[in-house]
This record gives sequence, C-alpha cells and structure tokens, in this order.
Amino acid sequence: MADEKPRVITRREILKGAGVAAAAVSGAVAAPSTVAPSTVAPSAPAHAAAQRATPLEALTAQEADLLDLITARLIPSDALGPGAREAQAVRYIDRALAGALASSRDAYRSGLAAFDRYCRMSRGKPFAELAPVDQDSVLIDVETGAATGAGAGFAGSSAQFFAMVLNHTRQGMFGDPYYGGNANFVGWDLLGYPGVRTQVTAADQQALERNQLKPNRRSAYDNEMFNKATASAASEGSHHAD
Repeated sequence: MADEKPRVITRREILKGAGVAAAAVSGAVAAPSTVAPSTVAPSAPAHAAAQRATPLEALTAQEADLLDLITARLIPSDALGPGAREAQAVRYIDRALAGALASSRDAYRSGLAAFDRYCRMSRGKPFAELAPVDQDSVLIDVETGAATGAGAGFAGSSAQFFAMVLNHTRQGMFGDPYYGGNANFVGWDLLGYPGVRTQVTAADQQALERNQLKPNRRSAYDNEMFNKATASAASEGSHHAD
C-alpha cells in the first residue's frame, strides 16, 4: 500500500458535463466527484487579503482561509484557465451560508474543524503548510471516507463533508455571478458558455453552432425581465404573508 500512488484526475475531467448546467441561475454543476491536481501551491495570505475587501457574512476569517485552500485544490488554476480561487467560490459559499444555504452552516463549522484536526493528526502539519501533492492526498482521504481516527471528529462520514464542499465549489465556480461567485465570468468563459440571452437571432444561432458566438458577459439579473420577476415574486410573498 505504501507504494500505491494516489489516483490522478485531470481538471478537464472534473469539468466534464458542466456546460449545460452553467446556464442555471443558482444550480450546481454536475461533474465527477474528484480532486483535480495542480502543481501550483495555493497562496492563502495574498488571496485572503484580496477577499477581505468584501466582509465575511457567515464564515470566520480562519474558516474562509482554509476553505479557500481546499477549493483551490478542487478546481485549481492551470493551463486550461482560472480556478475556484479566481472565481471567488469562497465568497459565494460565505454569502450562501448567510442565506439560502444557512442550514449547512453548522456542517461547515464542524467539518472544517475536523478537516484541520485530520491534517495535523495524519500529516503532522496544517493544510496550508502541506505540499500540493500532500494536500491532494488529504482531500482524497476525505473524499473516500478514509479520514478517520481518534479525534478527527467528522460528523458522519468525511465523504459527506467533501461532497458538500465540492458541490458548493462548483456552484461558486459556474453559477450566476449575481450570487457572488464566477467572478468576472471566469467559470462561464472556461466552459465557453456565451451567457444568458432572452432573445436569440438567426445570426446568433449560426454563430453558436460554429462555436463563434461571443459571450455577452451578463448576469441573468442584468435582464429586465428577471428583475421584474424577482420583484413580482417578492411582492406576492409579502401579500401572502399578510
């Protein structure tokens, strides 16, 4: 077992099948559950400083820094393009935990704490101090449910925590920028997704078929019809509440 090498999954595989789901306003992207390797070690302090321009809403600074390192290994920046860090997936997750994903807040709190303990117990160092190959090795342990041992303390299987984080990382990478992730449309650009369109001309359709349709780099909520629908729904909700 000591000579057995961790399985290596390319980033292209982790993105496979994501194109269609990227059009969803807030939905997750379906792709294989895998760790995508990169040879570039994440730099948490520099990124953390940039992220602090937007105050955290749910995560602590320590949790956000660790989560940033984790997501940067799940969808790393490489020759194919930017990754979860550039997409600001952690900002998406933080905002969501203060809103639509509030029910997952405790799972993140306990899971990140257990993840940190497991790194120190099994590798003798916190995640931030591990080499990229060792970071991926830890994540594979967590993904497969092998991150166990006295004191690790994952609630349920570590695989459940991994699946939750990976799912939310994909949402932050490929969802509508309105929700805080997919910064500068890097996720959509990576997939070649041309953006939300309420009208498609014949010329647009022809360009799309030739993979030549230029991205409009617009959120769904830049369209008036979506804003009206949101306002209408909010209004109806307030009437029903009365």
